[in-house]
Amino acid sequence: MAWWKAWSEEEGRSVTGALSFDPKPDAQTLYNAMKGLGTDEQAIIDVLTKRSNRQRQEIAKSFKAQFGKDLIESLKSELSGDFERLIVALMYPPFKYEAKELYDAMKGLGTSEDTIIEILASRTKAQIREIIKAYKEEYNSDLEEDIKSETSGYFEQILVCLLQVICMHAKSTVNVPITLQTLYSAGEKIRGTNEIPFITILCTRSATHLLKVFEEYQKLAGKSIEDSIKSETRGSLEDAMLAIVKCTRNIRCYFAERLYNALKGAGTDDGTLIRVIVSRSELDLNLIKVEFKKIAGQSLSSMILDDTSGDYKTALLTLCGSDD
Repeated sequence: MAWWKAWSEEEGRSVTGALSFDPKPDAQTLYNAMKGLGTDEQAIIDVLTKRSNRQRQEIAKSFKAQFGKDLIESLKSELSGDFERLIVALMYPPFKYEAKELYDAMKGLGTSEDTIIEILASRTKAQIREIIKAYKEEYNSDLEEDIKSETSGYFEQILVCLLQVICMHAKSTVNVPITLQTLYSAGEKIRGTNEIPFITILCTRSATHLLKVFEEYQKLAGKSIEDSIKSETRGSLEDAMLAIVKCTRNIRCYFAERLYNALKGAGTDDGTLIRVIVSRSELDLNLIKVEFKKIAGQSLSSMILDDTSGDYKTALLTLCGSDD
């Protein structure tokens, strides 16, 4: 999708990794931080939050080679709470981490629809292909079948449609008026809603094509596509459709809203906070922070300072980088 190429990689990253990198001393530092009584949490933060994911994978290999121990298991045995959850999340390769988040969202009682929507609506077709592969490798299970077993109805259909790794009509030359009339006829023009055309179009058209359709839809219907979705759908289906539209319009704004909603009010949605910061820190977190400030009226770091504590807070702030 076009928005993945809309920024400089270096500009967007809040974590760039160490310029002069050697995994052996980093692994030694981590081992020293965890051996004996007590744990040097700051040493763990200084190493793992300031390395790229690729560098962390090299550190884990060196840790295993030098000390015969699995780094993730060692970290789990020494840390606890949200700090443990954050540090362990940093240690997973990106696609394995996203597969793990999807698996965790579906296992046990209940399903975290919000997590599934966030991941599937915001990733490219190429990324979804890698997530499906990682899910199969890690859990020996088919992601699509697991989603079908945990969801139902039109919500199930839109998630399954998002999992399809071929983007139909990827070129912007596809007939916009036909798509426009299909959407209008399925929603505002009739009493009730025909959800299938909405699902198919939102999940299979390119971002360039959808943006043009959204623009023309506003003119034809006299209301935005978002307002139409809100008036025509409910529940998780509505949430999924709106997430797709938001990601198509401005993915950085979408994640800024996710972070703001995770931090505002009583209590913190630490799962979302960790997932977004970890998954976007090497992509576009600096640009998400700009959108966050527009929404919240204050910086992401300032809200993290107010709403978190201890080593968890320190690690989050380091990952977020400067708010300059």
